[in-house]
Amino acid sequence: MKTPSFCYIFVLFLLASCTMSKPYSDHPESNSYANGFSIISNDAYTTVLAYSPWQQGEILQKYYLVKSDSVSTPSDGLTLRIPVKRLTVTSCTHIGFLKALGQLDAVYGICSPEIVYNRDVFEPSDNHEVMNVGDAMTPDVERIIRTAPEAVMVSTYAQGDAATEKLRSLAIPIIYNNEWTENDPLARAEWIRFVGAFFDCLPLADSIFAEVVASYNAQKAQTEHLSSRRTIMSGNNFRGTWYMPSGNTYMGVLFRDAGANYFYANDTSHFSIPLGIETAIHNFSDADVWVGCPAKTLAELAQMDEKHTWFKSYKSGEVYNFMRRSTPQGGNDFWETGVVRPDYILSDLIRILYPALSKDTAFYFSEHLE
Repeated sequence: MKTPSFCYIFVLFLLASCTMSKPYSDHPESNSYANGFSIISNDAYTTVLAYSPWQQGEILQKYYLVKSDSVSTPSDGLTLRIPVKRLTVTSCTHIGFLKALGQLDAVYGICSPEIVYNRDVFEPSDNHEVMNVGDAMTPDVERIIRTAPEAVMVSTYAQGDAATEKLRSLAIPIIYNNEWTENDPLARAEWIRFVGAFFDCLPLADSIFAEVVASYNAQKAQTEHLSSRRTIMSGNNFRGTWYMPSGNTYMGVLFRDAGANYFYANDTSHFSIPLGIETAIHNFSDADVWVGCPAKTLAELAQMDEKHTWFKSYKSGEVYNFMRRSTPQGGNDFWETGVVRPDYILSDLIRILYPALSKDTAFYFSEHLE
């Protein structure tokens, strides 16, 4: 769902009221899919709006991006000089965007570096050190300060978390990269435009995103007129609960676009659905394929829970993970490159479901369990 028009008009009204004395014209650059941000350009600076994940239409932060310190900006937002050259990041998903844009050299601090898949971030061209700044949920503020960041890129999973509030109190600029709030895979990928704006490479970001959209939609078109559709399930039993995506979640949309017949396709909630094992067996015991399980082999999957062997997909060996590009420490490129390139995920799913449609395509993120 697009940002409500009345909110968008209201934002433009506010911007106009702040800059009406200046001879600049604003040029809103509408998003194609994403709801969580807006970009508005004029001749002097670029305005980026990050919206609240909790209050629809409410502005979480307004940024004025300038290329010179001499540019005058309104006082109702945060002014940042671009391109940002020293950045600390708190989520591995940010790495995917930065790598795609060629901006890994700007990273001077990162949370939980052991679970980062793309190790290029630790080999910057100018040999500067990338500091471990703690856990993503509870970052070490003192270490972040030591990285001397021009900005800290965060994902806001809760309102008013202590670490973010501490950084704000120290006047350290916060970039709210909330791509995780988007349920549509292309909407999530479109946040490359948000990130690109802070590095003065919005044209490159637009080009990459256009390529992703074209690739994704071309693959999606292959499955639109299938005469029969195979059934799909995902996840695993964890301490008595099996979490299945609703049809309106990130994975639920990918299942739909891959042409799968999915039991919860018509569930419009935005969250995973917790199931008891009995319900999971009842609804998915005859599913043709099983994806996204956290195991490398069928034997390992059986060791996790003997009930996993009761499903048709297990018995037929049609079980797949998303761990082809992963590390023993827990890094997984599915959550880095995959966020930027959902077309790669879609390609994997189509090959799993309908091999004849993609017989010449290799898996990117997926593995067939041995």
